[in-house]
Amino acid sequence: MTADPQRWLWAVGALALWLALIAVIVWRERRARAAARARSDAFAGAGAGAGEGQAVLIAFASQTGFAEELAWMTARALSDGGVGARVVSFADLDVQTLKATDRALLIVSTTGEGDPPDSAARFVRKAMGETADLSGLRFGLLALGDRSYDQFCGFGHAVDGWLRRSGAEPLFDTVEVDNGEAGAVRHWQHQLNQITGSVTAPDWTPPAYDPWRLVERTLVNPGSPGGEAYHLAFEFVGAAPEWSAGDIAEVGLPERDGVTPGSREYSIASLPSDGRVEFLIRLMRHPDGAPGLASGWLTQDLALGGEIGMRLRTNRSFHGPADETPMILIGNGTGIAGLRAHLKARTAAGGAWLLFGERTQAHDAFFDAELQAWLASGVLRRLDRCFSRDPGDGRYVQDLVAAASDDLRDWVERGAAIYVCGSLEGMSQGVHAALENALGADVVLTMLEDGRYGRDVY
Repeated sequence: MTADPQRWLWAVGALALWLALIAVIVWRERRARAAARARSDAFAGAGAGAGEGQAVLIAFASQTGFAEELAWMTARALSDGGVGARVVSFADLDVQTLKATDRALLIVSTTGEGDPPDSAARFVRKAMGETADLSGLRFGLLALGDRSYDQFCGFGHAVDGWLRRSGAEPLFDTVEVDNGEAGAVRHWQHQLNQITGSVTAPDWTPPAYDPWRLVERTLVNPGSPGGEAYHLAFEFVGAAPEWSAGDIAEVGLPERDGVTPGSREYSIASLPSDGRVEFLIRLMRHPDGAPGLASGWLTQDLALGGEIGMRLRTNRSFHGPADETPMILIGNGTGIAGLRAHLKARTAAGGAWLLFGERTQAHDAFFDAELQAWLASGVLRRLDRCFSRDPGDGRYVQDLVAAASDDLRDWVERGAAIYVCGSLEGMSQGVHAALENALGADVVLTMLEDGRYGRDVY
């Protein structure tokens, strides 16, 4: 140990700067969360007071935030037309609430092959397991889905069928939306006009994308057998917006051959305090070797300094718990991006445990230096990693979950929340099954219903 006073002063100064940086990060994160809550509360109060007679119930089942966004837009349209509206999440919806209203509009997302969003798990278990007497209810349903799946809008159709079997009468046929298709959303607006008697309504085309500039792009796994992965950073052109760990970025794709191919969504790997939005994106290739439309453009074609259109969307179902609540973070591949944002937002108060799987340790130990620093600081209490292509390993992240069953039960009994980010096919199902084996299916379902088990899978 040195007795040099100057070195002591440098050490104290460095520690003070580090503590100040942590304080700023925590303050910015909490301020973003409080602002999001205040906006929702203010609009809820304004919407509920509009119109005459009983307010229309608007219920949303959202996985990535798009259904929630459309729910609030629906409430605003009704309120502007003189019809009262009350917005609730499926997490807070029950049969008695439906019985107590005469009109309901339901905006329902489907995840994967017909699965409900996590926030709807309690409603599915407690309400949809049997028919109810909803003979006094008239409803409209907006089903959000992706036609690339066989069970397109599967959960929306399941809700529609349950309502009809329970005696509820549709106000109009179910409106299906494929990947946010604007024409279908405008048809929903037309149905709202029939409710309010309005003849015009503002265009619900998604909010204009903001300009962001590519300032960094780094290949982080040269030589990996799993395909190239790039760490990208974008700076806002102007005043940067606020967002929270767990939120999603929607990137507009450029026009090609006179056709605008839509958008892609990416988990955000950074916080507002970083001053930029960061991603970890894998270059996807078609069977013939051609690069994927979005990943090829972002990782290969877009020049440094080039601008893209992007908007950030709140994803409440993947927001983190209170800082003192322990977090168990589980993911694979580029899913570590969304988990990294949560680690950036944490302090050592609650701590976190990361279980992560990739192909090779030599090439795919993403953000390793940061993870080691978080281990040293106490933010990360435990780090378990596996590499499926390494000799002597060959495990996947669900194998880590199974091997750590006793410790997982201990963390959960102490109030820990679980967050999973990464591939929908294979990983998320395998992890879910491993968690059920480790904790019990009832415990996992209760955590899902209580918001202590969040998933951002794709």
